Amino acid sequence: MNETMVCAVGNVATQPVFRELAAGPSARFRLAVTSRYWDREKSTWTDGHTNFFTVWANRQLATNAAASLSVGDPVVVQGRLKVRIETREGQQRASADIDAVAIGHDLARGTAAFRRTGRQETAAPEPPRPEPDWETPAESPDAARQQPEPVAVT
Repeated sequence: MNETMVCAVGNVATQPVFRELAAGPSARFRLAVTSRYWDREKSTWTDGHTNFFTVWANRQLATNAAASLSVGDPVVVQGRLKVRIETREGQQRASADIDAVAIGHDLARGTAAFRRTGRQETAAPEPPRPEPDWETPAESPDAARQQPEPVAVT
C-alpha cells in the first residue's frame, strides 16, 4: 500500500492529550507550521501562511511525546499524512492529520536533554563497547601486509 510520508517542522500549538486506550497508549496535539520568506522590499524575513496538523502518536511514542512536549516547543514530526473531508452543519471541512512515526525537538532552534525510557523487554543488557579512537587514521590493507612478521626470541 502506498502512503504519503511527510516531515513537518513547526511548533507544538496545543498541550498533548494522552489517553490510555484498550489498544495501548495514544496522544495527540496540534502542530503549527508557518512558512517564512525573505521580503525584498522590507529586507527582512516575514511569516507566511500557517498550516495546522493534528499529530497522532501511539504506543511508546505517545507516552514519550506526552512527557516531553509543551506548547511552543519547536519540533520535527515524521509520519503518514491523512487528509480527511467531513461534512458538519452542511459545510464540508478538510483536516490534515499526521500519524507520527517519529517526533523530536528541533535542535536548530534550541537544545534538549535526552533520557532513555526503560525497555519492557527483559533481555540481558549488551556489554558496553569501547568508543572508537577517532583521532587515529585507519590503516590501509596494504600497510598491514607490509609490516614485518614478529620474531620469536628463544
